[in-house]
Amino acid sequence: MESLFGYTANQKPPEMNNKPVTSSSSNSALPTQIFILEPRKSQNTAIVLRSLAVSRREILDALLEGQGLTTDTLEKLTKISPTQEEESKILQFNGNPTKLADAESFLYHILKVVPSAFMRFNAMLFRTNYDPEILHLKESLQTLELACKELRSRGLFLKLLEAILKAGNRMNAGTARGNAQGFNLSALRRLSDVKSIDGKTTLLHFVVEQVVRSEGRRCAINQNDSLDRSNSQRGKNSDPNSVSQTPKEEKEKEKENEKEKENKKEKEYLMLGLPVLGGLSTEFYNVKKAAVIDHDTFINMCSTLTARVAEIQLLVASCSNGEKGRFVQEMKGFLEECEEELKVVRVEQTRVMELVKRTTEYYQAGASKDKGGQPLQLFLIVKDFLDMVDQACQDIYRRLQKKNVTKTVGSSPPLSPTRQAVRFTNLQLQFMSDMCRTTSSSDSEDDF
Repeated sequence: MESLFGYTANQKPPEMNNKPVTSSSSNSALPTQIFILEPRKSQNTAIVLRSLAVSRREILDALLEGQGLTTDTLEKLTKISPTQEEESKILQFNGNPTKLADAESFLYHILKVVPSAFMRFNAMLFRTNYDPEILHLKESLQTLELACKELRSRGLFLKLLEAILKAGNRMNAGTARGNAQGFNLSALRRLSDVKSIDGKTTLLHFVVEQVVRSEGRRCAINQNDSLDRSNSQRGKNSDPNSVSQTPKEEKEKEKENEKEKENKKEKEYLMLGLPVLGGLSTEFYNVKKAAVIDHDTFINMCSTLTARVAEIQLLVASCSNGEKGRFVQEMKGFLEECEEELKVVRVEQTRVMELVKRTTEYYQAGASKDKGGQPLQLFLIVKDFLDMVDQACQDIYRRLQKKNVTKTVGSSPPLSPTRQAVRFTNLQLQFMSDMCRTTSSSDSEDDF
């Protein structure tokens, strides 16, 4: 215990265990160490000091030179920093220093040589942590800038928004909301709440499937245009081995073939389109990273670093020019670099936040003027929506796989899902009753 934690257990000889302790023996057993700190803090400080892998001499040298201690050592030393009142009591001690307890003895000898010791520990710890902190701030700025560029590029994301707007207008046809030019992006989070009359699908799944099919059809046209032409040419040649059929049978056979061909095409479109829409999250990689940036921490980091630099500058200014060591020179060079770098970062932060503001206005006019709104809220909304789209794509893929397995064992009708017959032109019939209930219960501007 003493070796690991600095705790000394006063043990009595075995022959004295059952004998009463006299007043004289009690007085002789009293500790001879002098405590200045509160006993518990003194004990905890002693435990920390015993865990250090450096000697008192090495610590003093580091204080004078401004370097030589690891981050772990500096963190431990800053944790045992005494208050100003405790420092005064320790420095005013005029007794025998050898009788001081371990914690008090360490503080006494350190503060006698370097009165600003713990301010220097904090300064050296700040210098050690500065590079990763400023790097994190720069990476956050880069992430926000790239996220804005991703959102401003016209692509599949805007196709999704256009499809949602079209669906909303169709569902609200005949009402004041039926000819909207846009909608609040916070409505994206509620698309899964709008269910069909039979409760088997949601507006989100419907829109995602429409976009997936559209993208799949486009891929099929681009990839198979020449192959389709050659197949159609071969299809014109009659099969010499075919059995002659009546006109009615031929017509029914032709309809059946057309239906099967259409079903195969629908499945092909969905299977080709799913990877395209599923790749949207990858394209919006920085948007998802920006969504987890804490705005207050991000905004305050630059000012916090600047304030810490100013504190250390005051410490350096208070140091004597004739003191031993290179602490002042080490810190002056570091602080000059910090000042120049922080100036550039402040300008960059202002520029990036203006870009975020313009991007937010691009999607939601007037949102940046909302005093209660979070400036980075846009990225969080888009991230949540992309997660919902990914889940919808997975659901559609599992449904296709399930129907494919069912068809293989011959226990289900053809692959074509019943919802595939529904198009935007029929949205009112499919979803109107539920949307009416939704809009009647909430008439806020956030709805379609």
